[in-house]
Order: sequence, then C-alpha cells, then structure tokens
Amino acid sequence: MKSRTHRNSPSLFSPIQFPLLKRTVAGLSLAVGLLLAPLALAVDDPGVRGGPAAAGEPLPGLTEVQLEFFEVGLEAFSATQGLGDGLGPRFNGDSCKMCHSQPAIGGTNPLTNPEIAIATAFGARNQIPSFLTPDGPAREARFIRNPDGSIDGGVHQLFVISGRVDNTGSASDCTIEQEDFESQVARDNVVFRIPTPVFGTGLMESIADTTILANMNRFSSEKRALGISGHPNHVAKTISRFGWKAQNLSMLFFSGEASNVELGITNQLLPVEREQDPDCQYAPVPNDSQMSNDVIAFPDLMTKIQNLANFMRFLAPPEPSPDTPGGAESIERGREHFIRTGCAMCHTPALTTNPSSTVEALQNKEANLFSDLLVHNMGPGLADNIAQGEAAGDEFRTAPLWGLGKRIFFLHDGRTTDLLVAIRAHRSRGNGRSQGNGRYGPSEANKVIAQFERLDAGEQQDMLNFLRSL
Repeated sequence: MKSRTHRNSPSLFSPIQFPLLKRTVAGLSLAVGLLLAPLALAVDDPGVRGGPAAAGEPLPGLTEVQLEFFEVGLEAFSATQGLGDGLGPRFNGDSCKMCHSQPAIGGTNPLTNPEIAIATAFGARNQIPSFLTPDGPAREARFIRNPDGSIDGGVHQLFVISGRVDNTGSASDCTIEQEDFESQVARDNVVFRIPTPVFGTGLMESIADTTILANMNRFSSEKRALGISGHPNHVAKTISRFGWKAQNLSMLFFSGEASNVELGITNQLLPVEREQDPDCQYAPVPNDSQMSNDVIAFPDLMTKIQNLANFMRFLAPPEPSPDTPGGAESIERGREHFIRTGCAMCHTPALTTNPSSTVEALQNKEANLFSDLLVHNMGPGLADNIAQGEAAGDEFRTAPLWGLGKRIFFLHDGRTTDLLVAIRAHRSRGNGRSQGNGRYGPSEANKVIAQFERLDAGEQQDMLNFLRSL
C-alpha cells in the first residue's frame, strides 16, 4: 500500500526536520540524565555491619562439663600476662584477647591497634615500628631472609620487656634490645600477618580429611577451566587447616605456638625460651606446664594452652544476618552471583563435620565456613615469600568468610579496610614460575575476578551486601 503522506510534506526524518529532532532528543537525554544521576549505582563496601556482635557464644548442645571448659578457657583467653606469668622476654602482646576482640572475644583486629599502648606499658622502652599505626591493624612481623641471604621466614617479636616493671615483677635488669625493624623495612625484607578469628574452629577441626579431599575433587573440570588447583598443606600426613597458610594442625598446637610466639610464654608443646638471655627469665620454664599446677582438681588439671584450645574448640561460629545490609533480596541475589562467578569454587559454602567426633555438639554438623581449607596460589600481588610446610611463598589458605561482615581489616597483612579492594587484590599476573625467589605464576583467582568485573554495578553491590551479611 502506498503511503498517504504528500510528497511535498516533510517526513519525520527528512533533512528539514532532523536537526530539530537531534536538538529535541539531546535535550530530553540531558533532562533524563540529570533526573537519573542521583540514582546511578556506585559500588561500595557497605562497611562493618552494625548491630549485635552475633559471635562469641559457646556452641549449642555442649554438656555442663564442656560449658565449664569453655568458661575456664574464656578466662585464660582474656587474662593479661605479666612478667611473673612468663611474658616475654620478646613478645607481641600480653593477652590473646588483646588482638582477638572484634566483634567479640575470639575475633580479630579491633579498631584501635592495641600494640601501640603495650609497647611502652609499665615503663618498657620500645619504639613503635613504622608499620604500626593507632588506627591500623595489629600485626606480627616476619623477616624473609637472614643477613647472610639464607631463608628466615620466622616471626620476629615486636617488643622486649627491658625496663618494664609491672605488678607481677620487674625487668629492670633485662637489657636485651628491640629488633631494628626500620632497617628491614628499608630492605623490603619484612612481611606482616594479622590475627585470624577463631570462631567456629572446633567445627573446622572436626572436618575429616576425606571430606576436604572429596570437596577438592568436586567440580574438577569447572575448576580447571577457571585455573583453580588448590592443595592441602600436610603436617604428619594429616591435613593442616589453621593459620594464614594452614600451617597449624590442631587447636592445641595453635594455642601452644601462639602462646610462645605472641606472648613469649613457654609451654609443654614449646618448652624452650626463644630469647635465651639468663638476665631476662622471670618465670619457670616452661611457664605453662601440667606439672606446675598445685591444685589437681577438675578442670584446674588442664594447662593454659589446653584451656585456650578448649575455649576455641567450643566457640560457636558467627551468626549471619538475613537482611543486613541491603535487604534479604539483595543478599540472596549476591549469594547467587557469588556462586555464578566461581568464588564458591574455593570459598566452599559448607562442609560437614565428622559424625564420629568425640564431642556430640561437633558431630555431623554443617559448618558454613566458606572455605575449602586448601592453600591456593595467589600470585605475586599477595605473595609474602614465606613458605610454611607445603604452602609456598605465594600460597594461602582459602580464608573462611563466616563473620566477614564484622571484620575491619582484610587480607593476610591487613593492607585494606575496603572489601572491594580486597576482592580485586585476588587478581595478580605472574612474574615467573620459579618458587623461592619472589617469582611466581599468576593467581588462581584471575578468571574468577574477571567474571566478577563483568557483573554490572548492581550485581556487584548485591555480592558485597551478601559478603557483609556473613
């Protein structure tokens, strides 16, 4: 059918009308743009979730006796140690609670760095290293190499007791000197770790090795396509699972090592003082021994590290929020994006504990830890050049995400408080493949992060809301 438009009448898109149309559309577009500008999505970390701590309680289902162990362990975890208790001679803190307090006892870094005050408490003469700030994370320091170039990798305690006089004793005769951290910083020879939260660690301890291995082998073709190839870190042929590199096998060993390394307290697991100066010994060695308990009554028969282990073992995991931040629908969409992008390939949402655990409250439970408990190659961007067991200098345990909504500092060294920055830090191009000299392959997370970046702004925000709900 022919058009009824007269041949001499200008059509809508005729040369005569087109400039007018362009001006009209441009004006409309500007107006719409101005109206919608406040609605444009900016992807932001919602920040530390407010409200109750939602953490720090004992596991449900504990017996009366187990609850007593929990309470005694909580007291030990909270106790401040003085010179007469065995503090030092070199130390990072004077209690477990000091660095494990956010959002409740057993958590991680508090907002105000407690290491600043402890450096000069009771007359101690320590300098504050440049990598510690009042509003920054509490850190332990490790040196990558010794002065002769050989591998170091060990913790170098930040402070010494020289000059300290507290209500349990005096170290006025102790003259050992604090490490020269600034020279190590200048040589780029020092790396950092921040405290890991210990919520739900009894559940993690109760996950069988066979469960971890079975999960490792699930979705193998999908993991290969994404470049994911994590592996366990073994100690004595058993899968180790605690610490940034899964270097600690059990909560008892975790307690023994932390007491010795962080507080300078010797114990039955680690009975030798790290600092041997005889003028700086102010408590029997080992400071914490079952044979030193005068009161042989239950549960006083336990050593301090056993009590610490029991507290952490019976500490419940954090409770997630169903609707904060962003609302329940946003959180549910974020969970779907978390799975769809491939994040869940390493951050496994749940693993089931051993049905034969010796503690009924730990038997056959679904632990929503969001970790596969394996170590993965994270590339040179996150590498700290410290090998521990079968974990190389660029490998880290998949950090459990339960409780993430309440955390202030992220990544192993606490380098950021921004969750979005922490996610993107998982992406790292390789700079070589020879382990041990700072040259590593690309991060296993690269393709997953690329898929995250392909999400639109609203989808990315949903995913951040989901993570902050945990």
